[in-house]
Amino acid sequence: MIFVNLPVKDLGTTKNFFAKLGFGFNPQFSDETTACLVISDTIFAMLITEPRFKDFTRKEIADASRTTEVLIALSADSREKVDELADAALANGGSPANDPMDEGFMYGRSFQDPDGHIWEVVWMDPAAVAGQA
Repeated sequence: MIFVNLPVKDLGTTKNFFAKLGFGFNPQFSDETTACLVISDTIFAMLITEPRFKDFTRKEIADASRTTEVLIALSADSREKVDELADAALANGGSPANDPMDEGFMYGRSFQDPDGHIWEVVWMDPAAVAGQA
């Protein structure tokens, strides 16, 4: 299992954003300072308010609206699914991160969530993954 921990400024705003993209939350690992965003059966993003996040590090928390601390990449089942998720993010409070990438066998788009974290959504042709393209 993978748990990516991300600091957020306003937990309600961030939860609402990801809910509008179709993601759910695991209440077992959520409280008033943390929301466990379910990406898959084995991958989760812990959305943690900045004051609570500070309990886990001695370093300064990066301001993701000004600096890039991580790029989170999600795979999609098709080019259409890439567009669906990216378009939903942009329509619900996200902002563009980079220009779309189209290599033919690989297609991706990216967006920033309300806290400025960059999310990339990528589809890769299964034949290319198997070395047949």
